[in-house]
Amino acid sequence: MMPGLVAPAAERNKGPILEVLQRVLPRTGTVLEIASGTGQHVVHFAHAFPQLTWIPSDVGIEALRSIEAWLSAERLPNVQPPLQLDVLDHPWPVAAGLDAIVCINLIHIAPWAVTSALFRGARERLGAHGLVYLYGPYKRQGRHTAPSNEMFDRSLRAQDPEWGVRNLEDVVETARHAAFEHVMTMEMAANNLSVVFCRTTSA
Repeated sequence: MMPGLVAPAAERNKGPILEVLQRVLPRTGTVLEIASGTGQHVVHFAHAFPQLTWIPSDVGIEALRSIEAWLSAERLPNVQPPLQLDVLDHPWPVAAGLDAIVCINLIHIAPWAVTSALFRGARERLGAHGLVYLYGPYKRQGRHTAPSNEMFDRSLRAQDPEWGVRNLEDVVETARHAAFEHVMTMEMAANNLSVVFCRTTSA
């Protein structure tokens, strides 16, 4: 029996995401995971990066309890207790000087304002040249990359008109306005993308 909640999608994608993170994350430092969900990802990543300190977070009480259950079972010394963090809140309840922010499957299941707030908060909390890693489905040049993504987009918008698969170019432009440079896009399984941004020194 698993200690916390288990999301099949998280179980499938944690390995491929880890492979990308191993290419882009620093060897040491502090990483904030936003919208940690069940806690499966942060546990998997913390095992693979023992020299990094991980801070999981989520807005939902059920998710926070699941993360706590996973951490209690795994007893990982490099993972801090989960934070209740709403990206739209200002300021975020975490100290500045972070080395990276990891955010998996959030911005399409949230209003567009969350994307802007994500980069604003990242700008305030990341240290020089800190990274933002995003994972999820995207449109490119305003077009869906697969029929399955188009169907998924329709289902999201049926649940909430403010949700939906985002256009990659719009996300990149939003990041640029917050002084982040788009440094990498990698195609992943199930028509998802890994997208990496680096904080620049410009204001």
